[in-house]
Amino acid sequence: MFDSLSDRLSGILDGLTGRGALSDQDVQAALREVRRALIEADVALPVVRSFTESVREKAVGVSTLKAIKPGQQVVKIVHDELVEMLGSDAEPIDLNAAAPVVIMMVGLQGSGKTTTTGKIGLRLQKRQNQKVLMASLDTRRPAAQEQLRQIGEQVDVATLPIIAGQTPVEISARAVQAARLGGYDVVILDTAGRTSIDAELMAEAADIKRAANPHEILLVADSLTGQDAVTLAENFDEAVGVTGIVLTRMDGDGRGGAALSMRSVTGKPVKLIGTGEKMDALEDFHPSRIADRILGMGDIVSLVERAAEQIDAEKAAAMARKMASGKFDMNDLADQLRQMQKMGGLGGIMGMMPGMGKMKDQMAAAGLDDKLFGRQIAIIQSMTKKERENPALLKHSRKKRIAAGSGTDAAQINKLLKMHKQMADMMKAMGGKKGGGKMRQMMGMLGGKMGMPGGMGGMPDLSKMDPKQIEAMAKQAQAGGLGGGMPGGLPGLPGAGAGGLPGLPGLPGKKK
Repeated sequence: MFDSLSDRLSGILDGLTGRGALSDQDVQAALREVRRALIEADVALPVVRSFTESVREKAVGVSTLKAIKPGQQVVKIVHDELVEMLGSDAEPIDLNAAAPVVIMMVGLQGSGKTTTTGKIGLRLQKRQNQKVLMASLDTRRPAAQEQLRQIGEQVDVATLPIIAGQTPVEISARAVQAARLGGYDVVILDTAGRTSIDAELMAEAADIKRAANPHEILLVADSLTGQDAVTLAENFDEAVGVTGIVLTRMDGDGRGGAALSMRSVTGKPVKLIGTGEKMDALEDFHPSRIADRILGMGDIVSLVERAAEQIDAEKAAAMARKMASGKFDMNDLADQLRQMQKMGGLGGIMGMMPGMGKMKDQMAAAGLDDKLFGRQIAIIQSMTKKERENPALLKHSRKKRIAAGSGTDAAQINKLLKMHKQMADMMKAMGGKKGGGKMRQMMGMLGGKMGMPGGMGGMPDLSKMDPKQIEAMAKQAQAGGLGGGMPGGLPGLPGAGAGGLPGLPGLPGKKK
């Protein structure tokens, strides 16, 4: 997400922060590069002009040039302008209306509208404890209604029974009535799409709006279409009055032009972004966090939230107790690797850690990618129960057998064993009498009064926390070293901070 733009902007701004003083010419030259980077990222030209002009007015001035660290001040100005461009504050789906709250999904065919409907249904029901009913109004696309029904079964969200022969307007009226009678909090209407905008599509959407009186009208747009997505938003807004935008396939968009242009051009907030194919791969759109990611500053808050969603609390508590006793076998390492896979893999996690996104080239050169965890888990699964519990048994003949069973080689097995030994030694040292205080301190660093065991091994239920608590927890995590290494022993980067991420060879730890 935003990879190419992030690389460009980070490189440009790093050149400024490395200088002791900046002249007008320095800032102008940097802004020319920023302008070029934004245009190449497919950001709308009027937005690029407005952005660079606003930064120029604030950056080229006496107060900036006389600052102690003018380069850093320019970076802050760029960051603040990015946040302003993206919408300043997060705007989640508005449920402040009489039940059932009607959400109408619109968009072109192929944008991921039906899947996104299921994702939102799951999100509202799981995270916000809303009783959700979903209804497909697409009577033209073959099996469209059946697709939503199957998605509903997959995520355990109710769908409106299919009755053949009804028009989209009739289905919408029946869905609202069924939601009212069934005591549902939210009803989501998945409307039909087209391959392109036409009068019939807009007329149907307008008819459904009149019949269902939706509280939210969400446009689902494919971020990969770039400026076409912006044009699409303008057309739908003119026809039915869009209240918010959901951008899909953000995980495949290295440019980010659609996300950066939407708010400025249309005035409509981006409320959610799709970050993968899985049904839980949907994130709130937080402008400040997105700006942090674009400028390579990481996104600890989102990382903590993702961990809270993906990590099993009971397993985490058991893992924390085991670590505190100084025990850590290959089964435990496999569990840690699976947790990291659930949290987005190596690339997803590194992209959210401050300063680590810039290490992509080093990681690639060292052969470290998201397939690495799969290979390591395959090695562990090729071991016998006794070998997993006691890796010291692994001599040459056993390694040869494991390599054949996992499709790897002895070198990869040795690297995995080295990673395990580093983590086991760390746990043993921290779990002993002398290290017990340090272990408890680190385990409590992220927990505090939230009752969270074992650092990243156990996260609180963030759905019950307000944004200020989450932000405070993130700052506490950064202060304690989470930005440079995961306490609790998530495997990954050697020497990356106290207690953190030992084991993936070839990557230096974050310097202190």
